[in-house]
Amino acid sequence: MQYEHVCLEGFGTVLPPRVVTSLEIEERLAPVYARFGVHAGRLELMSGVRERRFFDEGVLPSDAAAEAGRAALAASGVTPDQIGAIFHTGVSRDCIEPATASFVHEKLGLGGDVLLFDISNACLGFADGMIVLANMIELGQVERGLIVAGESGRQLVESTIEHLLTSSDLTKRQFKDAFASLTIGSGAAALVMAHESVSRTGHRLLGGVARAATEHSDLCQGTGDAAFTTGARMIMSTDSETLLEQGCRLAAQTWEAFKLRLGWSNADVDHSFTHQVGVAHRERLYEVTGLDAERDFSTLEFLGNVGSVSLPLTMAMGTEKNPPVAGDRVALLGIGSGLSCAMLGVEW
Repeated sequence: MQYEHVCLEGFGTVLPPRVVTSLEIEERLAPVYARFGVHAGRLELMSGVRERRFFDEGVLPSDAAAEAGRAALAASGVTPDQIGAIFHTGVSRDCIEPATASFVHEKLGLGGDVLLFDISNACLGFADGMIVLANMIELGQVERGLIVAGESGRQLVESTIEHLLTSSDLTKRQFKDAFASLTIGSGAAALVMAHESVSRTGHRLLGGVARAATEHSDLCQGTGDAAFTTGARMIMSTDSETLLEQGCRLAAQTWEAFKLRLGWSNADVDHSFTHQVGVAHRERLYEVTGLDAERDFSTLEFLGNVGSVSLPLTMAMGTEKNPPVAGDRVALLGIGSGLSCAMLGVEW
């Protein structure tokens, strides 16, 4: 993938008001910790996640995504009638049918001629949405489009805690495989992208590559209710150690292909943003790619793993705190269970 006419115009983000610490979760799991001889503090020690945020009961993924969408439109100076396509790319969704994008479309007051649909690919969904929209802009099918995602991790965390506390035959392996679910957080992000002819920023999406290793699709699997409904029950099982190793192996292969595609070297990267999983994953990712970890921006400590929202939210916060200068090169390193990987390059 290489683009000549695609620009990033503006991000919008939403952070939920409720903060839940890892220690709070561990206090609720005290009987399970005692059963397996685990000491309090292990969740943060192993993951680096000190706290995460949850939306209040009744807040739908489309509510959060629409709020982020409004913020992205305002930041871009784009009006709803100028949007030609909208995609919702989160794992969380309001219901199985219709597409969550349809609810966001209505809440934002977008036009009747707008193309809309959901894109689902675990934590890589937002990056995939960027690719799909960039292709449409490059082909001249739309001038401007909007990608949104609202992720609500509260149900998964609550279901996981309930399962661990009530399962009479819980094994240590099952406890270990549920651990990653306790790092999940909530949030929303949105991004307006546009053709360079109508761009106000000139922040060009140069292109990127995608790679897959689907022989590892069993390493992280979620089951239960797909829709965000009252009383929904969700359980996820993750082989964290193998997922880390195989995911970073795929990332290393993708990064080498990315450099060849765009003609970049590691030294060309001024800023890098990754999907935030945990400290061990980040350290291993920068080790296998050879990138400078000092150019990374981290949010996992206070947001946890926010699914598909993690990468765009981290980029939005990182570029606000440490704004790139004209000509800086920005690498987006996305990965999701499946395994799938996409890496994109932006010239500021």
